[in-house]
Amino acid sequence: MGIGGCIILIGAGAILAFATDWKMDTVNVDLVGWIMMIVGIIGVIAYASIARRRRMVVPPSTTVVSEDERHYP
Repeated sequence: MGIGGCIILIGAGAILAFATDWKMDTVNVDLVGWIMMIVGIIGVIAYASIARRRRMVVPPSTTVVSEDERHYP
């Protein structure tokens, strides 16, 4: 799940937790909203830590030869 999916989970969870007044006998809608927000936040943290590891700068493995260092036959 990418960063967009995590943000959608957080937004949908916040809507369920704070903006609805639905009452259901079998499901606690507020609790479902809180769970969705927590899962979304965990996803954002996991995605950020993975993305930070991917952005490590690796020096080039080839050497750069300037015109002054070339040896012509």
